[in-house]
Amino acid sequence: MKTGKVEDLQHWYKNNFESSLVGRRILFTDIEPLLINLPSKFTKEIIGTSESGIPIYKVSIGTGKKKILLWSQMHGNESTGTKAMFDLFNYLNNESFSSAILKECTLQFIPLLNPDGAIKFTRENLNDIDLNRDAVAIKATESKLLRSILDEFNPKFCFNLHDQRSIFNVEGTQNTATISFLAPSIDEERTLTEERKETMSVIVAMNSFLQQLIPNHIGRYTDEFYPTATGDNFQKLGHNTILIEAGHYKNDYERETTREFNFYALVEGLNFITNTTNYSNYEEYFNIPNNDKLFLDIIYKNLTIELDGVRKITDVGIQFKFKVLNNKLVKYKCIEQIGDLSKFASNNIINAENLNYLDLELSNS
Repeated sequence: MKTGKVEDLQHWYKNNFESSLVGRRILFTDIEPLLINLPSKFTKEIIGTSESGIPIYKVSIGTGKKKILLWSQMHGNESTGTKAMFDLFNYLNNESFSSAILKECTLQFIPLLNPDGAIKFTRENLNDIDLNRDAVAIKATESKLLRSILDEFNPKFCFNLHDQRSIFNVEGTQNTATISFLAPSIDEERTLTEERKETMSVIVAMNSFLQQLIPNHIGRYTDEFYPTATGDNFQKLGHNTILIEAGHYKNDYERETTREFNFYALVEGLNFITNTTNYSNYEEYFNIPNNDKLFLDIIYKNLTIELDGVRKITDVGIQFKFKVLNNKLVKYKCIEQIGDLSKFASNNIINAENLNYLDLELSNS
Protein backbone atom coordinates (compact mmCIF):
# COMPACT_ATOMS: atom_id res chain seq x y z
CA MET A 1 0.00 0.00 0.00
CA LYS A 2 1.45 3.36 -0.95
CA THR A 3 1.76 6.06 1.63
CA GLY A 4 -1.07 8.60 1.64
CA LYS A 5 -3.83 6.21 0.54
CA VAL A 6 -6.10 7.35 3.34
CA GLU A 7 -9.35 5.76 2.15
CA ASP A 8 -7.74 2.40 1.44
CA LEU A 9 -6.19 2.30 4.87
CA GLN A 10 -9.45 3.29 6.56
CA HIS A 11 -11.27 0.54 4.67
CA TRP A 12 -8.66 -2.02 5.67
CA TYR A 13 -8.78 -0.97 9.30
CA LYS A 14 -12.55 -1.21 9.56
CA ASN A 15 -12.44 -4.86 8.55
CA ASN A 16 -9.17 -6.00 10.11
CA PHE A 17 -8.43 -4.24 13.41
CA GLU A 18 -7.86 -6.56 16.37
CA SER A 19 -11.41 -6.59 17.73
CA SER A 20 -10.63 -8.87 20.67
CA LEU A 21 -8.79 -6.01 22.41
CA VAL A 22 -11.15 -3.34 23.70
CA GLY A 23 -11.32 -0.87 26.55
CA ARG A 24 -8.81 1.03 28.65
CA ARG A 25 -7.49 -1.81 30.81
CA ILE A 26 -5.47 -4.23 28.71
CA LEU A 27 -3.80 -7.05 30.65
CA PHE A 28 -1.30 -9.74 29.76
CA THR A 29 -4.13 -12.28 29.88
CA ASP A 30 -5.81 -10.29 27.07
CA ILE A 31 -2.80 -10.34 24.76
CA GLU A 32 -1.36 -13.76 25.61
CA PRO A 33 -3.71 -15.74 23.29
CA LEU A 34 -2.93 -13.32 20.46
CA LEU A 35 0.81 -13.69 21.01
CA ILE A 36 0.57 -17.47 21.09
CA ASN A 37 -1.42 -17.51 17.84
CA LEU A 38 0.67 -15.01 15.87
CA PRO A 39 1.29 -16.19 12.28
CA SER A 40 4.54 -18.00 11.58
CA LYS A 41 6.12 -15.01 9.83
CA PHE A 42 6.41 -13.43 13.31
CA THR A 43 9.09 -14.63 15.70
CA LYS A 44 8.19 -14.40 19.37
CA GLU A 45 10.11 -15.08 22.53
CA ILE A 46 9.78 -14.45 26.24
CA ILE A 47 12.63 -12.09 27.13
CA GLY A 48 11.96 -12.10 30.86
CA THR A 49 9.26 -11.47 33.41
CA SER A 50 7.84 -8.56 35.32
CA GLU A 51 8.58 -8.02 39.01
CA SER A 52 5.65 -10.33 39.84
CA GLY A 53 6.68 -12.99 37.32
CA ILE A 54 4.38 -12.20 34.37
CA PRO A 55 6.03 -13.00 31.00
CA ILE A 56 7.20 -10.13 28.80
CA TYR A 57 7.41 -10.95 25.11
CA LYS A 58 9.45 -9.66 22.21
CA VAL A 59 7.91 -10.03 18.74
CA SER A 60 10.09 -9.73 15.62
CA ILE A 61 9.34 -9.51 11.90
CA GLY A 62 11.12 -8.31 8.76
CA THR A 63 14.54 -8.82 7.21
CA GLY A 64 15.65 -5.31 6.27
CA LYS A 65 18.66 -3.27 7.35
CA LYS A 66 16.60 -0.49 8.93
CA LYS A 67 16.10 -1.53 12.55
CA ILE A 68 13.05 -0.25 14.45
CA LEU A 69 12.09 -1.00 18.07
CA LEU A 70 8.56 -0.35 19.32
CA TRP A 71 7.20 -0.82 22.85
CA SER A 72 3.92 -0.10 24.59
CA GLN A 73 2.47 0.24 28.07
CA MET A 74 5.63 1.09 29.96
CA HIS A 75 2.94 2.90 31.94
CA GLY A 76 0.47 0.18 32.83
CA ASN A 77 -2.59 2.43 32.52
CA GLU A 78 -1.70 3.60 28.99
CA SER A 79 -3.01 0.86 26.74
CA THR A 80 -3.97 2.58 23.49
CA GLY A 81 -0.59 1.87 21.94
CA THR A 82 -0.89 -1.82 22.79
CA LYS A 83 -4.21 -2.07 20.96
CA ALA A 84 -2.76 -0.20 17.98
CA MET A 85 0.29 -2.49 18.02
CA PHE A 86 -1.85 -5.58 17.61
CA ASP A 87 -3.78 -3.83 14.84
CA LEU A 88 -0.38 -3.29 13.25
CA PHE A 89 0.47 -7.00 13.58
CA ASN A 90 -2.64 -7.78 11.52
CA TYR A 91 -1.53 -5.22 8.95
CA LEU A 92 2.01 -6.59 8.73
CA ASN A 93 0.60 -10.07 8.20
CA ASN A 94 -0.95 -8.89 4.92
CA GLU A 95 1.86 -9.21 2.40
CA SER A 96 0.24 -7.01 -0.23
CA PHE A 97 0.38 -4.08 2.20
CA SER A 98 3.55 -4.71 4.17
CA SER A 99 6.04 -6.38 1.81
CA ALA A 100 8.10 -3.21 1.29
CA ILE A 101 8.27 -2.51 5.03
CA LEU A 102 9.37 -6.05 5.83
CA LYS A 103 11.95 -6.04 3.03
CA GLU A 104 13.55 -2.77 4.10
CA CYS A 105 13.08 -2.97 7.87
CA THR A 106 13.54 -5.35 10.78
CA LEU A 107 10.96 -4.64 13.45
CA GLN A 108 11.02 -5.67 17.09
CA PHE A 109 8.10 -5.07 19.42
CA ILE A 110 7.66 -5.29 23.19
CA PRO A 111 3.92 -5.23 23.78
CA LEU A 112 2.93 -4.44 27.36
CA LEU A 113 6.27 -3.75 29.03
CA ASN A 114 4.62 -3.17 32.42
CA PRO A 115 2.05 -5.95 33.01
CA ASP A 116 1.98 -5.42 36.78
CA GLY A 117 1.08 -1.77 36.34
CA ALA A 118 -1.64 -2.83 33.90
CA ILE A 119 -3.27 -4.93 36.61
CA LYS A 120 -3.17 -2.06 39.09
CA PHE A 121 -3.98 0.45 36.31
CA THR A 122 -1.12 2.69 37.38
CA ARG A 123 1.84 4.30 35.67
CA GLU A 124 4.25 2.54 38.00
CA ASN A 125 5.32 -1.09 38.16
CA LEU A 126 4.78 -3.46 41.10
CA ASN A 127 7.45 -1.64 43.14
CA ASP A 128 6.05 1.82 42.34
CA ILE A 129 8.83 2.66 39.88
CA ASP A 130 7.91 4.82 36.90
CA LEU A 131 9.70 3.01 34.07
CA ASN A 132 9.73 6.18 32.01
CA ARG A 133 11.90 7.84 34.68
CA ASP A 134 14.16 4.83 35.21
CA ALA A 135 16.42 5.11 32.18
CA VAL A 136 19.51 6.10 34.19
CA ALA A 137 19.16 4.15 37.43
CA ILE A 138 17.60 1.16 35.61
CA LYS A 139 16.34 -0.31 38.88
CA ALA A 140 13.21 -2.06 37.62
CA THR A 141 13.32 -5.51 36.09
CA GLU A 142 11.25 -4.22 33.17
CA SER A 143 13.66 -1.32 32.58
CA LYS A 144 16.57 -3.77 32.48
CA LEU A 145 14.77 -5.85 29.86
CA LEU A 146 14.04 -2.85 27.66
CA ARG A 147 17.62 -1.62 27.88
CA SER A 148 19.04 -5.06 27.11
CA ILE A 149 16.92 -5.30 23.94
CA LEU A 150 17.97 -1.76 22.94
CA ASP A 151 21.66 -2.58 23.35
CA GLU A 152 21.40 -5.96 21.64
CA PHE A 153 19.25 -4.83 18.71
CA ASN A 154 20.81 -1.36 18.23
CA PRO A 155 17.80 0.18 16.41
CA LYS A 156 18.03 3.34 14.35
CA PHE A 157 14.45 4.26 15.31
CA CYS A 158 12.35 3.68 18.42
CA PHE A 159 8.61 4.21 18.90
CA ASN A 160 7.66 4.82 22.54
CA LEU A 161 3.87 4.53 22.85
CA HIS A 162 2.02 6.39 25.59
CA ASP A 163 -1.38 7.82 26.53
CA GLN A 164 -2.06 11.34 27.76
CA ARG A 165 -4.88 12.77 29.85
CA SER A 166 -8.02 14.35 28.42
CA ILE A 167 -6.94 17.67 29.97
CA PHE A 168 -4.74 18.31 26.91
CA ASN A 169 -5.98 20.41 24.01
CA VAL A 170 -4.22 21.68 20.90
CA GLU A 171 -2.88 25.14 21.68
CA GLY A 172 -4.99 27.92 20.20
CA THR A 173 -8.00 25.67 19.64
CA GLN A 174 -10.80 24.08 21.62
CA ASN A 175 -9.90 20.68 20.21
CA THR A 176 -8.59 17.81 22.26
CA ALA A 177 -5.05 16.70 21.50
CA THR A 178 -6.06 13.30 20.14
CA ILE A 179 -2.53 12.44 19.09
CA SER A 180 0.58 14.28 20.26
CA PHE A 181 4.15 13.74 19.16
CA LEU A 182 7.56 14.39 20.65
CA ALA A 183 11.11 14.28 19.37
CA PRO A 184 12.92 14.18 22.74
CA SER A 185 15.80 16.47 23.58
CA ILE A 186 19.26 15.19 24.47
CA ASP A 187 20.18 18.08 26.78
CA GLU A 188 18.76 21.12 28.56
CA GLU A 189 19.69 23.30 25.57
CA ARG A 190 17.43 21.13 23.36
CA THR A 191 20.27 20.84 20.87
CA LEU A 192 19.06 20.15 17.35
CA THR A 193 21.27 17.20 16.42
CA GLU A 194 21.10 15.39 13.09
CA GLU A 195 19.42 12.48 14.90
CA ARG A 196 16.71 14.75 16.31
CA LYS A 197 16.14 16.16 12.83
CA GLU A 198 15.61 12.62 11.55
CA THR A 199 13.17 11.95 14.37
CA MET A 200 11.30 15.16 13.60
CA SER A 201 11.07 14.36 9.90
CA VAL A 202 9.27 11.08 10.67
CA ILE A 203 6.87 12.98 12.91
CA VAL A 204 6.26 15.52 10.13
CA ALA A 205 5.17 12.68 7.85
CA MET A 206 2.85 11.18 10.47
CA ASN A 207 1.35 14.56 11.28
CA SER A 208 0.74 15.31 7.60
CA PHE A 209 -1.13 12.03 7.22
CA LEU A 210 -3.25 12.50 10.35
CA GLN A 211 -4.16 16.08 9.46
CA GLN A 212 -6.18 14.62 6.59
CA LEU A 213 -8.29 12.69 9.11
CA ILE A 214 -8.40 14.77 12.29
CA PRO A 215 -7.30 18.28 11.33
CA ASN A 216 -6.28 20.44 14.28
CA HIS A 217 -6.40 17.51 16.70
CA ILE A 218 -2.63 16.86 16.66
CA GLY A 219 -0.34 18.46 19.20
CA ARG A 220 3.32 18.59 20.09
CA TYR A 221 4.46 17.56 23.54
CA THR A 222 6.96 19.70 25.41
CA ASP A 223 10.57 18.88 24.52
CA GLU A 224 11.87 20.00 27.89
CA PHE A 225 14.79 17.75 28.75
CA TYR A 226 14.12 15.12 31.42
CA PRO A 227 17.47 13.68 32.56
CA THR A 228 16.04 10.32 33.68
CA ALA A 229 13.40 9.85 30.95
CA THR A 230 13.54 6.93 28.54
CA GLY A 231 13.03 8.88 25.32
CA ASP A 232 15.56 11.56 26.18
CA ASN A 233 18.22 9.01 27.08
CA PHE A 234 17.59 6.72 24.12
CA GLN A 235 17.75 9.73 21.81
CA LYS A 236 20.97 10.78 23.54
CA LEU A 237 22.42 7.32 22.88
CA GLY A 238 21.78 7.78 19.15
CA HIS A 239 18.50 5.88 18.78
CA ASN A 240 15.98 8.20 17.11
CA THR A 241 13.06 7.99 19.53
CA ILE A 242 9.54 9.01 18.57
CA LEU A 243 6.99 9.43 21.33
CA ILE A 244 3.35 9.02 20.37
CA GLU A 245 0.92 10.21 23.04
CA ALA A 246 -2.62 8.95 22.47
CA GLY A 247 -5.20 11.37 23.84
CA HIS A 248 -8.92 12.02 23.90
CA TYR A 249 -11.38 12.22 21.02
CA LYS A 250 -14.98 13.30 21.48
CA ASN A 251 -16.93 10.75 23.57
CA ASP A 252 -14.13 8.20 23.14
CA TYR A 253 -13.35 7.36 26.74
CA GLU A 254 -12.47 3.78 25.82
CA ARG A 255 -9.86 5.15 23.37
CA GLU A 256 -11.17 3.02 20.50
CA THR A 257 -11.29 5.87 17.98
CA THR A 258 -7.94 7.18 19.17
CA ARG A 259 -6.37 3.74 18.79
CA GLU A 260 -7.31 3.87 15.09
CA PHE A 261 -5.46 7.16 14.63
CA ASN A 262 -2.55 5.74 16.61
CA PHE A 263 -2.45 2.82 14.18
CA TYR A 264 -2.46 5.18 11.18
CA ALA A 265 0.45 7.10 12.68
CA LEU A 266 2.45 3.90 13.11
CA VAL A 267 1.78 2.74 9.55
CA GLU A 268 2.70 6.11 8.10
CA GLY A 269 5.83 6.32 10.24
CA LEU A 270 6.98 2.87 9.10
CA ASN A 271 6.15 3.65 5.47
CA PHE A 272 8.12 6.89 5.64
CA ILE A 273 11.18 5.19 7.17
CA THR A 274 10.89 2.41 4.59
CA ASN A 275 10.75 4.67 1.58
CA THR A 276 12.99 7.61 2.41
CA THR A 277 16.70 8.28 2.47
CA ASN A 278 16.18 12.01 2.95
CA TYR A 279 15.32 13.31 6.41
CA SER A 280 15.77 16.98 5.62
CA ASN A 281 12.08 17.90 5.93
CA TYR A 282 12.08 18.43 9.68
CA GLU A 283 11.29 22.14 10.12
CA GLU A 284 7.53 21.60 9.82
CA TYR A 285 7.79 19.82 13.16
CA PHE A 286 7.96 23.22 14.86
CA ASN A 287 4.70 24.25 13.18
CA ILE A 288 2.77 21.52 14.98
CA PRO A 289 0.95 23.39 17.78
CA ASN A 290 2.00 22.73 21.34
CA ASN A 291 -0.16 20.83 23.76
CA ASP A 292 -2.07 23.05 26.16
CA LYS A 293 -4.00 22.11 29.32
CA LEU A 294 -7.32 23.83 28.72
CA PHE A 295 -9.75 20.95 28.11
CA LEU A 296 -12.14 19.44 30.65
CA ASP A 297 -14.45 16.45 30.39
CA ILE A 298 -17.32 18.35 32.03
CA ILE A 299 -17.74 22.00 32.95
CA TYR A 300 -20.48 22.77 35.46
CA LYS A 301 -21.37 26.45 35.11
CA ASN A 302 -22.79 28.47 38.01
CA LEU A 303 -22.68 25.63 40.50
CA THR A 304 -23.34 26.43 44.17
CA ILE A 305 -20.67 24.81 46.31
CA GLU A 306 -19.33 25.17 49.82
CA LEU A 307 -15.65 25.99 50.25
CA ASP A 308 -14.19 26.40 53.75
CA GLY A 309 -17.66 26.83 55.16
CA VAL A 310 -18.63 29.52 52.66
CA ARG A 311 -21.25 29.00 49.97
CA LYS A 312 -20.39 30.45 46.57
CA ILE A 313 -21.47 30.20 42.95
CA THR A 314 -18.68 29.21 40.62
CA ASP A 315 -17.62 26.97 37.74
CA VAL A 316 -16.34 23.48 38.41
CA GLY A 317 -14.27 21.54 35.88
CA ILE A 318 -14.19 17.75 35.89
CA GLN A 319 -11.70 15.27 34.53
CA PHE A 320 -12.70 11.63 34.36
CA LYS A 321 -10.27 9.32 36.10
CA PHE A 322 -10.11 5.56 36.45
CA LYS A 323 -9.41 3.08 39.22
CA VAL A 324 -9.69 -0.66 39.72
CA LEU A 325 -12.40 -1.88 42.11
CA ASN A 326 -13.09 -5.59 42.50
CA ASN A 327 -10.87 -6.22 39.47
CA LYS A 328 -12.99 -3.96 37.27
CA LEU A 329 -12.07 -0.57 35.86
CA VAL A 330 -14.32 2.20 37.19
CA LYS A 331 -14.58 5.70 35.77
CA TYR A 332 -15.26 8.53 38.22
CA LYS A 333 -15.51 12.32 38.18
CA CYS A 334 -12.61 14.18 39.74
CA ILE A 335 -12.50 17.93 40.31
CA GLU A 336 -9.73 19.40 38.16
CA GLN A 337 -10.50 23.13 38.30
CA ILE A 338 -12.68 25.48 40.36
CA GLY A 339 -13.28 29.12 39.42
CA ASP A 340 -13.77 31.08 36.23
CA LEU A 341 -13.43 28.49 33.47
CA SER A 342 -14.22 30.75 30.54
CA LYS A 343 -10.82 29.93 28.98
CA PHE A 344 -11.45 26.20 29.11
CA ALA A 345 -13.15 24.03 26.49
CA SER A 346 -15.34 20.97 26.91
CA ASN A 347 -17.68 18.78 24.90
CA ASN A 348 -20.04 18.76 27.89
CA ILE A 349 -20.90 22.17 29.39
CA ILE A 350 -23.78 22.00 31.85
CA ASN A 351 -25.79 24.85 33.38
CA ALA A 352 -25.69 23.80 37.03
CA GLU A 353 -27.86 26.53 38.58
CA ASN A 354 -30.45 24.00 39.68
CA LEU A 355 -28.15 21.10 40.47
CA ASN A 356 -27.22 19.87 43.92
CA TYR A 357 -23.46 19.74 44.38
CA LEU A 358 -23.65 16.64 46.56
CA ASP A 359 -25.72 14.71 44.00
CA LEU A 360 -22.96 15.08 41.39
CA GLU A 361 -20.68 12.67 43.27
CA LEU A 362 -17.54 14.66 42.59
CA SER A 363 -14.18 13.60 43.97
CA ASN A 364 -10.99 15.39 44.88
CA SER A 365 -8.85 12.25 44.61
